[in-house]
Amino acid sequence: MKNLLIAAVAVAGTAQAQDTLLIVDLTVVDEITITSTAGLSAASVSGSDGIGFLLADFFNGGAGPGLFSTGTGDLTPAANTSDGSPVLFNFSSSVGLNVFSFTDDPDAIWNAGDQAFSGSATFSVDPAAYAAALAGNSSGTIFAIADSDDDIAGASALGSWALIPAPSTAALLGLGGLAAARRRR
Repeated sequence: MKNLLIAAVAVAGTAQAQDTLLIVDLTVVDEITITSTAGLSAASVSGSDGIGFLLADFFNGGAGPGLFSTGTGDLTPAANTSDGSPVLFNFSSSVGLNVFSFTDDPDAIWNAGDQAFSGSATFSVDPAAYAAALAGNSSGTIFAIADSDDDIAGASALGSWALIPAPSTAALLGLGGLAAARRRR
């Protein structure tokens, strides 16, 4: 029993938290801005940028809103050059948010231990897609090469994404803090 406990502690000690690789900003109404961090890729992966990468569990519920939007910006894997026109996509049967078509290079490339992404991109979305994003999750895993939930089983986890709260969320948090401060007086 003692050896089993020591083995379990050793395995738990080797687990590493995923770096946050992308920040998703919803502070501008009807826009989704995705910005890279200096986070390091957890896996080495290469494949078609026609499929790209997936922000898993972005939307809540059984399905996303179904969207397609060509963005502006230079978001790309750090090992690639940007073509300046990334595309945001969601299959309505998927809760993931896909980014693809971001480079003219032959393959999208991520190298384990290297910075995963560079640049940022902004996408205009319709009010229904924006509302679905606001109601979605605040963080999740990034998978490559994947464009829908169906691809996750064969894809590699690169790291995580995190959401910046929308203005109404930030305002509510601020009001909650103000109310708590007044109660203490």
